[in-house]
Amino acid sequence: MRTARIARKTHETDIEVEVNLDGTGRYDVATGIGFLDHMIEQFSRHSLIDVTCRIEGDLHVDQHHTTEDSAIAIGQAIDRALGDKGGIGRYGHAYSPMDETLARVALDISGRPFLVWKAKFTQERLGEMDTELFEHWFHSIAQAAGITLHIELLYGQNNHHVCEAIYKGFARAMRTAVELDPRKAGAVPSTKGQLGG
Repeated sequence: MRTARIARKTHETDIEVEVNLDGTGRYDVATGIGFLDHMIEQFSRHSLIDVTCRIEGDLHVDQHHTTEDSAIAIGQAIDRALGDKGGIGRYGHAYSPMDETLARVALDISGRPFLVWKAKFTQERLGEMDTELFEHWFHSIAQAAGITLHIELLYGQNNHHVCEAIYKGFARAMRTAVELDPRKAGAVPSTKGQLGG
């Protein structure tokens, strides 16, 4: 089983994350930010990656550190669970509709982190969460997991739908990218013989 656990404690957050790449989409998420919990749960359910993510953060300051560290720890856990990445699909993409909204996500588990973000929100908060932090969440997970990640909102008006379509698209793309392809016989999907660098 491709699993990993990350525990990290700083002056800003105390976090424990576990992932199972071969899971069924089970989740146990408690970040202290309700809308962030909802999005991480969507990621888990639609990627079929089991995710446990429990954080005690300095929310009396603001939501930045908790949001950032949740993405870093989940990304690190995914990277660790992938090992040498032998046999994985590596690439994934998804169109994700939600009512009037359509998002497109494409990614490469390349070991070369990069984020292209082409999405905007028209309100400052969703629930109690600052909408400017969503781009930072994806930047942080791309960096920690070594993912080249392109996210684009093609169209949409409702901010909740925009955010949820993006997370679900990311989940579906990750599901494809981390799945093992038996035809690859465990080979690293690169002519270099390794990913990254």
